[in-house]
Amino acid sequence: MARKTTSKKTTSKKPAQKKVSRKKVPVDSGPEMRLYDPPEGLDAILGQGRAIEVLRQAMDSQRVHHAWIFHGPEGVGKFTAAIAWAATILDPSSAPDLTGRLAPDPLSHVQQLIRAGTHPDLHVLKKELARYHEESKVRDAKLRTIPKAIVEEHLIKPATLAPTLKNGSIAGKVFIVDEAELLDTPVQNAILKTLEEPAPGTVIILVTSSEDRLLPTIRSRCQRVAFTPLDDDSMRAWASRQDFDVSPDAHHWLMRYASGSPGRYQEAVESDLYSWHIAIDPMYTQAERGRHPLTMGTTMAELVENWAQGWVKQGEKLGENRSKEAANRKGADQMFALIAQRARMGLTDPARMERSLHAIDCVQRARRELDTNVQVKFVMDHLAAGLSEPI
Repeated sequence: MARKTTSKKTTSKKPAQKKVSRKKVPVDSGPEMRLYDPPEGLDAILGQGRAIEVLRQAMDSQRVHHAWIFHGPEGVGKFTAAIAWAATILDPSSAPDLTGRLAPDPLSHVQQLIRAGTHPDLHVLKKELARYHEESKVRDAKLRTIPKAIVEEHLIKPATLAPTLKNGSIAGKVFIVDEAELLDTPVQNAILKTLEEPAPGTVIILVTSSEDRLLPTIRSRCQRVAFTPLDDDSMRAWASRQDFDVSPDAHHWLMRYASGSPGRYQEAVESDLYSWHIAIDPMYTQAERGRHPLTMGTTMAELVENWAQGWVKQGEKLGENRSKEAANRKGADQMFALIAQRARMGLTDPARMERSLHAIDCVQRARRELDTNVQVKFVMDHLAAGLSEPI
């Protein structure tokens, strides 16, 4: 590992429903394109004080372990923290600020490269990279896993090489694998040696919301950092930084739906899930009372299918090849999350608890049906019928 430098630092879905205040950065690497938000600094990450302190202690030791797992619920800042930490340990300007905490000079050359998405030693792996692979069989495969070809090209091979920028930073190269739970067993076995013996100065970060899907041999080779749902104050602070155009009623529902996950809140705004809630909630109330709402299944299926069509069209405008199957699955997952969240509201009421547990079971059954390629319409019909069936 490279040692820490003592360089000085200068301190310092409805389009109309959300005004985007932060742009995604396209990162071009040959034929591929990757997306990530420009780093805002470790101090800007809300509600994860314990996780950030672990990372700061690692930097203060002047030597950083080469393999990490950032684990926790979806949308709570794991990937954001990985990018921010990478921006710090890749920059030789990182030095104690007025508070004594290591931070990079925001005007440094390295920070400019990272913000532009052109830093040669920051490698971000996502399953979507498969869409830009030179082999058609990789491009056309269903993105249910991160293909081995992508891992070999963007992690295993480059991890054996020396850094492009040899500037005395804490780390020479950083690899961030998003949704690492999508690495299947053979691919996880293939990266074991890389995790054990990467080139000096290399740091590998596996970001996952399902740590249990990583092999024990993977977990044993990594330092683990736990990320948790944000508390209410942190969620309110996060929301105040955004430029969402939502009503007070919608904001109240979104905060409850998000359950401490900014990413979940943002995705719900972008997908207009509050309007789904308005449409579905009266019918769910009927089902909860044992009365079958005849149009509930059809309504849920139409919401999912209309959203899926819009998501595919949006991908076409962005130059992305989004499949209808993937769109339907993603839309159905959002509907399942909405129904499950509504069911969880009843878990604190003894009179509703049994019915709420039954509803959660129905959602799990619907997920299994979707996994066996049952059409969305039938999945939603079965789900609606199950929610009102006698228990």
